[in-house]
Amino acid sequence: MSWLAIVRHGEAGPGIPDAERRLTARGEGEAQSAARWLASRPELAAATLWASPYRRAQQTALPIAAALGVSLDTCDGMTPEDDVDALIERLSALGASPSPLILVSHMPLVGTLAGRLVDGGPLAAMGFPTAGVALLEGEVWAAGCASLGAFVAPPHG
Repeated sequence: MSWLAIVRHGEAGPGIPDAERRLTARGEGEAQSAARWLASRPELAAATLWASPYRRAQQTALPIAAALGVSLDTCDGMTPEDDVDALIERLSALGASPSPLILVSHMPLVGTLAGRLVDGGPLAAMGFPTAGVALLEGEVWAAGCASLGAFVAPPHG
């Protein structure tokens, strides 16, 4: 079994272009809270951390990287408009890797990804508050093959 934590970025302010939107002060606090919660999870020790290249996802991922003592990998294919099926194929290609993975991305991608992995239906999705975390467990990362181990939101309890 392996673990996948799907994280939505913290609260961001308005702005153009969308890719440059920054976290608000509240969003920075949410990111710190998510980082503390993720670091408290023994199943996520030595996790690989992937984040969208958008500024708000990077700002959310940096405290997570620091709290877990891991490096941050910026990954294409994880922006709000990207194809969730392509991301699932990428995850499936990892095989039965026992090392945990943390993804920091955006709605609607995070909601669709979590819903698809747990439920399997083509329209499955989960609502995610800002800095929400879905912790999934599975043997393979494919539609309907994961179980939801935890779902938390700020202040991550």
